Amino acid sequence: MKPIKAELLLVEDDQNLGYMLQDFLELEGYKVTWEKNGITALGTFKSGNFDLCILDIMLPAKDGFSLAEDIHRINPKIPFFFLTARALEADRIKGLKMGADDYMTKPFSTEELKLRIEIILRRVGKTVEPSRREIYSIGSVLFDFANQLLQLHGEEKRLTKKEALLLRMLCQNVNELVRREQLLLNIWGSDDYFMGRSMDVYIAKLRSYLREEPSVNIVNIHGTGFKLEIAD
Repeated sequence: MKPIKAELLLVEDDQNLGYMLQDFLELEGYKVTWEKNGITALGTFKSGNFDLCILDIMLPAKDGFSLAEDIHRINPKIPFFFLTARALEADRIKGLKMGADDYMTKPFSTEELKLRIEIILRRVGKTVEPSRREIYSIGSVLFDFANQLLQLHGEEKRLTKKEALLLRMLCQNVNELVRREQLLLNIWGSDDYFMGRSMDVYIAKLRSYLREEPSVNIVNIHGTGFKLEIAD
C-alpha cells in the first residue's frame, strides 16, 4: 500500500470534474474527500483532519468564499485555495485577500494543479515525497513515464508530454474502459469537441508507436472511451 502524501478536502459540485479530480489526485498518492456543496463540506471539515482544502466558488447551499471564511475561522493554519471558473480580477483579489494560498481558474492543467498542491504543502511544512519512477510493461514494450520514453526491440521513441500523460492513464487502467471525458478533463482540462478531436489524433499516434507489439491494442469504445488491451 502506498503511503498517503496528504489529506485533501475537495469541494466541487460538478459531478464529472469532481470525479476526475478525485481519481487523479488519489492516483498521485493523496487521500481525497470530495464534497459537492458548502454546507456538507463544512461539516466534513469540522470532523476531519485535512492538510489542504481545494474549493470551488459557485457552490450550492454555501458559496466557496463563505466556506473559506468559515474554514479559516475554525483553523487559520489550514491552507486553502480556489479552483473556479470565476476568472475576474475582482474575484481573484477577493480570494487572495481572504488568505487563499492560490487561485486557479478553469480550464486548467492537472499537472499544474499537482505542482501547485505540492508547493503549498511544502510551504506549510508538509513533506511531499517525490513520485517514484514509473515504468510500465506494455507487452514487450517498456514505457518510462518520467522520461517520456518507449523502448521496443532496443529502440527508443521519445513521447510528447500529452502522449505520455495519455498512455499513462491507459496503463493505469489496463483492460478497463477509460472514459473520453475523464481523459479530456484530466489532460486537456476541457472536454469540448475540438479537444476531443485533438485527443483522437494523439490516440492514433500511440497506436502507430505500438503497432509492432501484436499483444497490445488501444480499442476505441465508440462514443464512450478507450481501452488498452494487453493479451496474456
